[in-house]
Amino acid sequence: MNAMLDITNIPLELDRREGDGISVSLHWRKAGNVISIAVVDGRTGEDMEFVVSPDSALDAFRHPFAYAARQGLLAAPVPREPVYA
Repeated sequence: MNAMLDITNIPLELDRREGDGISVSLHWRKAGNVISIAVVDGRTGEDMEFVVSPDSALDAFRHPFAYAARQGLLAAPVPREPVYA
């Protein structure tokens, strides 16, 4: 039996940028014409991915944390002990 691989749901990376340990990628999936932003913090290992509308894709790619916060996609910050220098 030959299994056919459905590549329409595999994300295609349209653009990527990196700086200060943060990697941001713009992805497109043919199935459903879905655009998403993936963010990876190489320092902490934390990552997130969220779907964006086509008209907001560039804004979300350039400013993923501001976009995610505006959309209510960020988790509440974890309380931490103060650091005194």
